Amino acid sequence: MLKIPFFSKKDLFSDQEKKRIVDAIREAEQQTSGEIRIYVESRCRFVDPLDRAAEVFAFMKMDQTSNRNAVLIYVAVKSRQLAIFGDQGIHEKVGEEFWKKEVIHILSQFQKDHHADAIVKVILDIGAVLNHHFPFDRPTDVNELPDDIVFGR
Repeated sequence: MLKIPFFSKKDLFSDQEKKRIVDAIREAEQQTSGEIRIYVESRCRFVDPLDRAAEVFAFMKMDQTSNRNAVLIYVAVKSRQLAIFGDQGIHEKVGEEFWKKEVIHILSQFQKDHHADAIVKVILDIGAVLNHHFPFDRPTDVNELPDDIVFGR
């Protein structure tokens, strides 16, 4: 089992790293109609972080994108849990193994204190598969969700 070093949600990313993450989201979304969001909180209220990610996904209305192709990267810092939740449209295309591989990558990099690097890499990986299955169409695509990092409680 991999251990995530202890950080509070506020100091997980520096201001420069937050900017890199938001820039990565914007870069990824310029290639796809898909949407990517990051949600960071202190503790996960559920045993399985995927259940909490699904709850946050619905709360943030990510299930209302036109192609059902939004993806949430969920991190609970003090609980040392994370999950990636993809909506029906993208999940049907990439399957469970893709998400598991990306979570394993994040965990391996978190263990080395490379938090922002891990998140940026996974954003770009997700952006690439979103581009493959849901390419950007300039006349019709709009940014349906904000690109900022959401910090919960």
